[in-house]
Amino acid sequence: MKTPRWIKGLSLACATWLAATAGTADTVRIFAAASLQGPLDDVAEAWVGDVVISYGGSGAMARQVSQGAPADAVILANAAWSDWLVENGHAPRDARALLSNALVVIGPAGAPILPDVTADTILARLDGGRLAMGQHQSVPAGIYAQAWLTTISAWDMLRPSLAETENVRAALALVARGETPLGIVYASDAAASDAVSVVYEVPATAHPQILYPGLALTPAGSAFLDHVAAQTDIFVAAGFRLP
Repeated sequence: MKTPRWIKGLSLACATWLAATAGTADTVRIFAAASLQGPLDDVAEAWVGDVVISYGGSGAMARQVSQGAPADAVILANAAWSDWLVENGHAPRDARALLSNALVVIGPAGAPILPDVTADTILARLDGGRLAMGQHQSVPAGIYAQAWLTTISAWDMLRPSLAETENVRAALALVARGETPLGIVYASDAAASDAVSVVYEVPATAHPQILYPGLALTPAGSAFLDHVAAQTDIFVAAGFRLP
């Protein structure tokens, strides 16, 4: 049975299983940050050949690559993880900054704007609920969120009220389902869901620059990253920015 031309949204375990059992020599296997899901799917549709993409938190993707999981390229949401792969000899030193993004605070669809953002105003809006965000020690969106909250002297006060998730799309889902009143995600995540509204746009100067480095692990992976770099208009339309 021919391998499907496009398989999207696979769990890492499933992608690894496919790589071992159903892949062909022409299949390109990509590990990617969860926030790329959607536009990266569209970009892969235009690739000539089979593509299998496994989405997840950047830390989880990097660790899988370091443990020998079969991948032709990895696209992460934080340069620290790509640097970690290079420094530990798991990837060549040719990381390229493909995309950028912005950090936003979201609430349920129709939620009012937060005009004055402090620890107190966020806690008041939470009203005993939780603030959803990626895990601050491993998920890039969570790392950026911690940096911002630290900048406005809100981290220590808000930390007991956090709902930390394994990737940024999980934080988005918590707000979209009404399980948390607020969340911190990327602008592209907010644009991908009609169930949430942006209540505050975090200044770019309040956290390290958001970058999506791509690391080619094989020649096929390098060719796919070239293809991604040529399709940045698709990402910009989805809310991403250029570095």
